[in-house]
Amino acid sequence: MDLHLTEKRALVVGNGEALDQAIIRGLLQQGVTVAYAYESGTAIPSLLNALEEARNGSFAVPLRVDDEQEIAQMVEQVAQRCGQIEIMVHNASVINHAPLAELTLATWRQTLDTSLTSLYLVTQAVLPLLQPGASLIAVSACLAAVGMRGKSHFTAAKAGIIGFTRSIAKELGAQGIRVNVVAPGVIGTGELAGLSPEQRGRYAYLAALGRMGRPEEVAATVLFLASDLASFVTGATIPVDGGVGGIAAF
Repeated sequence: MDLHLTEKRALVVGNGEALDQAIIRGLLQQGVTVAYAYESGTAIPSLLNALEEARNGSFAVPLRVDDEQEIAQMVEQVAQRCGQIEIMVHNASVINHAPLAELTLATWRQTLDTSLTSLYLVTQAVLPLLQPGASLIAVSACLAAVGMRGKSHFTAAKAGIIGFTRSIAKELGAQGIRVNVVAPGVIGTGELAGLSPEQRGRYAYLAALGRMGRPEEVAATVLFLASDLASFVTGATIPVDGGVGGIAAF
């Protein structure tokens, strides 16, 4: 489906996970020039090759996503190479298990700085590059609304993303800039990829559709929000979770 995104310019900030790949490949397929800022040390060679092979000015740059100076330098590079941007996707995140009694301040800060502080810093820095009609999309998680044992730091960061985006949607709406959130459910990648069939079955049971999601299904919602099909959608959080049920299991 042609979403009429050809020749638009996008900044994607992430940490080299499968969802980054799905989002960027989807944008490239739509003819979007992509600037990919990825957490240092997480580069995926096939994805970097895809950006180069697009031959439309797409490029990648390593970034410490919680470093204000590096973010400013990255945005300056985007400004020089792209001029302005119409799409921004923020997918920087870190997840690990730590019950509250064992949760260190260092882990708390790293989690919030990677997911939430970086969203604030990047969004603030790109404001001068945004065109009227631009679309900002942040990736949260369905866990932000329901919580999960041992993930208080992760869910706090993801819930903060929702509050932040709802507020700036009101600030930027008068400029015609849309701000939305995608909240994935259980996606069969990352730390879940190595689960046993029995463990995967337990996670799949949480969804009404009876299976885990795929990165491409989350990316499809990102593409929708980036396009004019979502021209009157802002301040929204769209769950992509297969109809999560069995909440108590979290």
